[in-house]
Amino acid sequence: MPTKNPPQVREAAVAGLFYPGNAKELNGMIDHYLAHARPEAVGDLKALICPHAGYQFSGLTAAFGFKLLGGRDIKTVFLLAPSHYAAFRGAYITEADVYRTPLGDVPVSPKAVALASLPPFTRTMQGYVQRPQWWSQSPAKAPPQGADKPDTWEHSGEVMVPFLQKVLKNFELVPVVFGDVNPADVAKVLADKLDAQSVIVASTDLSHYHPYDKARTMDADCIQRILNLETSLSPEAACGAGPILTVVHLAKQKGWKPKLLDYRNSGDTSGNKSGGVVGYASIAFFAAQDERFNRDERKQLTGLARQTLSEVVTTGQFPKVDEKQFPKKFLENSGCFVTLTKRGQLRGCIGHIIAQEPLYKAVMDNAKSAALSDHRFPRVTAAELKEIEIEVSVLTAPVPLAFSSPDDLLAKLRPHKDGVILQVQGRGSTYLPQVWAQLPDKVMFLNTLAEKAGCPADAWRQPGAQVFIYHVEAFHESEH
Repeated sequence: MPTKNPPQVREAAVAGLFYPGNAKELNGMIDHYLAHARPEAVGDLKALICPHAGYQFSGLTAAFGFKLLGGRDIKTVFLLAPSHYAAFRGAYITEADVYRTPLGDVPVSPKAVALASLPPFTRTMQGYVQRPQWWSQSPAKAPPQGADKPDTWEHSGEVMVPFLQKVLKNFELVPVVFGDVNPADVAKVLADKLDAQSVIVASTDLSHYHPYDKARTMDADCIQRILNLETSLSPEAACGAGPILTVVHLAKQKGWKPKLLDYRNSGDTSGNKSGGVVGYASIAFFAAQDERFNRDERKQLTGLARQTLSEVVTTGQFPKVDEKQFPKKFLENSGCFVTLTKRGQLRGCIGHIIAQEPLYKAVMDNAKSAALSDHRFPRVTAAELKEIEIEVSVLTAPVPLAFSSPDDLLAKLRPHKDGVILQVQGRGSTYLPQVWAQLPDKVMFLNTLAEKAGCPADAWRQPGAQVFIYHVEAFHESEH
């Protein structure tokens, strides 16, 4: 029988340079960043924009994006990376069969081969590679002079892969390096290659080596352009403009919505703000869900929560409102939670799972309770009001989830979509779907939910445990 050729491996080029080359140290560093990242939840995640500098500079910001992948059923990651060392035409897809990091090997998807046959994608390079200054320090074996490929030394895609290995279980890569190529053309080809088990990760840093205050101004403008789905960016605004704009074109075609998860720069992470800094952002793109409330109605409800919060904290009284000012749907009984955060940390969360009063009253009652009656926190003070952010969640009616065993329950739960009520041993507790962003592992999610009910962590595995699920339409003050 003919012998099978060994797989072609894309070796790690920047292990030990941009991130630790030792697997134990790398695991620990990524775990640390993921533990400290607290991204706002999104539903049907379709794409991420994440930074690609050395982990000590941009790792925490990157973790805000990658943490949202935890628990999702993702099989294919389209990894879009800008070129820093190669000048060529097209969007180059790796010729390797396997992508290797200190955490192990990731298979390159068969979709990569098929995609490479569709212009502007390619597996040939019409151009040249300028080896980086650090190439001799790289753990990767250098090919003969003149045989370098666009991805041989490219760090912007590679630094994404260890994070992906930590948050996803079994997945395949389609690694792409952008040369001189029109992002609209890339998006047009990608548009029908994406499925429900695909996600795009676009790699970019923002402004480079400007004074701290100027950098923040430039980065704020760049981020707002992305959030506005504008299809042009200055090359000075982001080194990964091509990958960013590809995602923006796809978002416009498919109706995806963007959300900023985190922004900071190297002055913030290194503590040195005196010289030029580099900007970093994580931005999520997600599919729009069927929405019961339009933009103005969302603004009205979060505004009512803000008015109530201010009044009850400063005067102890509810504000006076006129029911006639509200649309009919605000007068219908609805389950509702109001969540308060301060500097990204939970500051209070109270709500009704079962509809028991008109929505506008539920918003007011729960805003008051979250501020003054959440036993986990001290009462919100007037001095804190400017730092408090408000999220309103409107719930569907809970329905029982039938399952035949603990494993069947785990199989049926949908992270980032299902709110969960657990009833066991005469006790009950719930987690909103937003909690999946912090507890993406299903077992850990249910363990802590059981403990929240005052039961042993494994109580959800016991006979007689009941689970109900519901869904949430959540909106945040900062969206308006």
